[in-house]
Amino acid sequence: MSELKDEGLVRHIGVSNFDVEQMRRISSIAPVETLQPQYSLIAREVEPEILPFAEREGIGVIVYSPMGSGLLTGAMTRERIEGLPADDWRRDDERFREPQVGRHLATAQRVIEVARRLGVSPGAVAIAWTLHNPAVDGAIVGMRRSDQVDELLAAATLDLGERDTAELEA
Repeated sequence: MSELKDEGLVRHIGVSNFDVEQMRRISSIAPVETLQPQYSLIAREVEPEILPFAEREGIGVIVYSPMGSGLLTGAMTRERIEGLPADDWRRDDERFREPQVGRHLATAQRVIEVARRLGVSPGAVAIAWTLHNPAVDGAIVGMRRSDQVDELLAAATLDLGERDTAELEA
């Protein structure tokens, strides 16, 4: 990638799912400009080391799966999870099985309650929570229908207060 950038064929170099040591190693070859880690209320592993490192080093962070692969949208229930098609990758994901799914659905309930209070969708709250972290510059979101775009756009300007953040992180 460094050679391609030197040749003008690539403008920027970014990485996905790198830990701090990997980013340090690659920076001896070329500077890391962006990082794409998974980050949501149910996937917070990047908070202790990776996000602070990226912020200190000026690495742009664009998180993926801020709605927890659907778990934080308010639409996921135990029944829906049990009814996922056999070829749906979530059937094999530990986050969608006990004991984790119980904790995640409880988190989703808190997201739903904050969303009701703020008059926005749960997905918008979940995305806004990730954007609330000063190390995060953007979020990659997925949706299945075009009518979901408008309800998620609220995340860009949603200002979560201390009460909301505390409730979500409880």
